Amino acid sequence: MSKRDYYEVLGVDKGASKEEIKKAYRKLARKYHPDVNKEANAADKFKEAKEAYEVLGNEQKRAQYDQFGHAGPQNQGFGGFGGSQDFGGGFGDIFDMFFGGGGRSRDPNAPQQGADLQYTMVLDFEEAIFGKETDITIPKEETCDTCSGSGAKPGTKAKTCSHCGGSGQLNMEQNTPFGKVVNRRVCNYCSGSGKIIPDKCNTCGGTGKVKKRKTIHITIPAGIDEGQQIRVSGKGESGVNGGPPGDLFVVVQVKPHDFFQREGDHIFCELPLTFAQAALGDEIEVPTVHGKVKLKIPAGTQTGKTFRMKGKGAPNVRGYGHGDQHIKVKVMTPTKLSERQKELLREFNEIGGHDATDEQGSSLFDRFKKAFKSE
Repeated sequence: MSKRDYYEVLGVDKGASKEEIKKAYRKLARKYHPDVNKEANAADKFKEAKEAYEVLGNEQKRAQYDQFGHAGPQNQGFGGFGGSQDFGGGFGDIFDMFFGGGGRSRDPNAPQQGADLQYTMVLDFEEAIFGKETDITIPKEETCDTCSGSGAKPGTKAKTCSHCGGSGQLNMEQNTPFGKVVNRRVCNYCSGSGKIIPDKCNTCGGTGKVKKRKTIHITIPAGIDEGQQIRVSGKGESGVNGGPPGDLFVVVQVKPHDFFQREGDHIFCELPLTFAQAALGDEIEVPTVHGKVKLKIPAGTQTGKTFRMKGKGAPNVRGYGHGDQHIKVKVMTPTKLSERQKELLREFNEIGGHDATDEQGSSLFDRFKKAFKSE
């Protein structure tokens, strides 16, 4: 079954603000949360709304969704990145929804999504045109195998912080002319985690994470262009307290080509012609990214003339066919002539070779002379 449009899921239009999207998501979450709604399909609708918000609630992911939609594979599709964020993975936002938010502290031990990672990949011009499969190696944090992510030495466990009671925050009362004001700050004893680890794991030093180099297989789609990015779901940093991992975003840079230039799906190049080829016409082979193709040059071709070769450009990254190749003619004036060549050109000029005409057949020299005639 194909996915519904994320805007349709949340019931907002494509120009909706971030606040409108969040408001729509919260409304649906309250309505369909499994703890509140016991209907058979409530859990599926809640999950659908959560997925839509995770994309539309992030500016870069939303921009990529607007551009690519659901077209790319979900595990190696397109998306944005924005660091470690809790997009209502159900935990923080849902807590606020049902308990009022507005100053309540978020449970420091609640599951949190891992941070997203970014990797820049440099591609040759042809690799971006045709795509490729490759492996990349990235440094990332993963759950410590020794302590299973608890941060405590095997055989021991973390204790609830006695200073904040496990909330991760301390309340500081301050007397003011208007009465008592309660200020909240991160507990400096447990650094906001709500836990104290008396015996730290020797492998990770109590963090529960270790740095590793991970090899990941990447599929680069044909037609990807400079600045576009690929989202590899679940390949970012591991989550906290059992939360889901973040995503990996591969940002593409494309090396310039010596002959071709690209604009979107179209490819442009300049074709040098000799004076004789331009004047008499010719049939020549021209390079394209798809191989050599014959091109007929009509007699009298002028510098600047552009020929279009349909379908010889780059493939559209969303699968909508190919662009075109545009070939601009540049007639080359020889700078080194033999005596025989000079003699032939003088002869050509004497028998009327100077009488240059434009495409309408009007003599350019005649118009040049008329411009200087006295009235």
